[in-house]
Amino acid sequence: MSKKEVVVTGFDVLSPVGVDLDSFWSALVEGKSGVSRLESLKTGSEKRPIGAAVPDFRPKDYVKPKKNIKVMSRDIQMGVVAAARACQNANLVVEGEERSVCPERVGCMIGCDLIGLELDFLLDAFRAGVADGKHDFSTWGPSSMEKIMPLWMLKYLPNMIASHIAISCDARGPNNTPTLDRGSSLAAFMEACRVIERGDADVMICGGVGNKINPTIYARGGAYDLAPDTETPEDLPRPFDKNRVGTVIGEGGAAFVLESKEFALARGAKPLATVLGFAEALEPTAKFGIQQGAVERACRLALERAGRSASDLGHVNADGLGVKDDAVEAAALANVVGDVPVYSAKGSFGNLGSGTGAVELAASILAVNNGTLPATRNCDEVAADCPINVARGAARPLEKTTFLKVNNTNGGRSFAVVLEK
Repeated sequence: MSKKEVVVTGFDVLSPVGVDLDSFWSALVEGKSGVSRLESLKTGSEKRPIGAAVPDFRPKDYVKPKKNIKVMSRDIQMGVVAAARACQNANLVVEGEERSVCPERVGCMIGCDLIGLELDFLLDAFRAGVADGKHDFSTWGPSSMEKIMPLWMLKYLPNMIASHIAISCDARGPNNTPTLDRGSSLAAFMEACRVIERGDADVMICGGVGNKINPTIYARGGAYDLAPDTETPEDLPRPFDKNRVGTVIGEGGAAFVLESKEFALARGAKPLATVLGFAEALEPTAKFGIQQGAVERACRLALERAGRSASDLGHVNADGLGVKDDAVEAAALANVVGDVPVYSAKGSFGNLGSGTGAVELAASILAVNNGTLPATRNCDEVAADCPINVARGAARPLEKTTFLKVNNTNGGRSFAVVLEK
């Protein structure tokens, strides 16, 4: 049985540089930064920490019924809103007599990771266990537990993003939640493609959401190779730059509507991009960080499955964290794609965790549909240990509409997808 061709018919973004496709795209082309001091975070220092937050986020405009918001963390809210708007942009009606697809033929795959606890959510419970200025664990059961909302954990389970999207979109098909840090979004995207290819669904809502600036996650900042504090936060991070000093973490996400091409054309939808091939690879090692062998194998195999070569690519959308390991990724890309322009969107908003791949993939789909490749922000001079053709300086015309998207994890896993307008 031949595999079904998979196309993207709609998508939407919530990012630190734009909360819809128009503002997001304009910010990338104009080289704007979403990195600043985080007003939502307080530390022992007078200065607020640096990060990238999603501005002007209004979940009440999309979450129905609105009372459901009380059992949704910010991560869940972002996922539900992005999915709702992606369906709108795809003209995919998911309810009522005019619905576009049978509920059993639509599924959901959303990449996520650890969802940070909202500290004030358990504040009353903590206070109930305090006596004489100290926490008395013997009172935790009888005094503190009754102060906790019975459904509190449902706000923080990673799979609840896909669950809430499935409920709101009446998506009764395959449903899953890859949790692979920066690889989560592409892992979800790839598995959604597989579901359609093998005929288990006609439509898949997929993507990823991440929130690294929740206080309980930000407190582990040492695990993310963060850049030191600076008076000019917008100058960070610096992907592939000779003066790169570390990354910046943020929040954001994006959702996509994938369909079999046959189903999309039958309902009159316009494909925005075709999925040509994808692959993942793992370099098993005790060494923490990106592994060159995994990056190379994932990219080569994705191109092979797509039936394309490096000469067919208009650009590569790389991970490009702005850390020491950029050199490892660059060496791998140099071996696979040679002089093909390499773009990293992280210079605009940093590391969004499990939402990273989805937001960056959205940037490349916009690029090939607008015929323009944005410049990699904050890469003023390509480092000698990064032997690649970094797209920098200013946005440039983009003639070739095939691209390779890459994301990696610090555990030696790499993901690559090839799409074409």
